[in-house]
Amino acid sequence: MITGGVNELREAMVELTLRGRRRATATFEAVVDTGFTGYLTLPPSMVASLEIPWLRRGRAVLADGRSIVFDVHDATLLWDGRPRRVAVGVAESQPLIGMALLDGFALTIDVVPAGRVTIERMS
Repeated sequence: MITGGVNELREAMVELTLRGRRRATATFEAVVDTGFTGYLTLPPSMVASLEIPWLRRGRAVLADGRSIVFDVHDATLLWDGRPRRVAVGVAESQPLIGMALLDGFALTIDVVPAGRVTIERMS
């Protein structure tokens, strides 16, 4: 099970650890974004510092209707206690967890400041 909390902006936050090249790791907080259909986004500085290998280009339509093209990298994330390869979209924003990463898991959010966030594998 993955646990986190709701911040003062009512964002559901969880702490994640990502592995890079040469045994580098980074632990960071990410926002659960149910409107994002991908796996994970990270800022370019984190992708560069961990030397996460480039995979391909991606395309997305943002909430405001704009279409963007972005880099996608191949990363290993520690997810529910296990290493998991994920496609990481590079975005100038705080890290986001998308619905593809949550596939097969139950998400529960107590939507109040300091509320509890749980992500649990479905049986």
